[in-house]
Amino acid sequence: MKNIIAFLLLGTLLFSCKQDITDQDINKINGYWEIKKVVLKDGEKKDYKINETIDYFQLKDKKGFRQKVMPQLDGTYKTNNLKEEITISNENGSFFVNYSTSYGKWKEEIIEIQDSVLVLKNEDELEYNYKRYKPFSLK
Repeated sequence: MKNIIAFLLLGTLLFSCKQDITDQDINKINGYWEIKKVVLKDGEKKDYKINETIDYFQLKDKKGFRQKVMPQLDGTYKTNNLKEEITISNENGSFFVNYSTSYGKWKEEIIEIQDSVLVLKNEDELEYNYKRYKPFSLK
């Protein structure tokens, strides 16, 4: 009996970990995000201590782009001007970022989105954990 109760509690905990995302939460994706870690399909984690590039998202009415940028010591950003067009879709209660470039199309599920946390999961079940980027400057 104890095993059944423990199993039910564990199951409840696991299912309650996924955030219920709303349309209002989607705009929190706007801005600069830095990868903190990637969780592989088997649960192995790869931590990122320093990132040369960060992701900049810009959305309006669930359409926009993502662009890789390189922070500079003077507080500016360098970029190659390549942008991935994105749209946000809601599929059966789950939100997805749909990417499109001249090279291909793919999507990532939004697992969690808060003011300073963004978690995206791709079709290969890689989970990208971002933190809000805090700019620095030596000016």
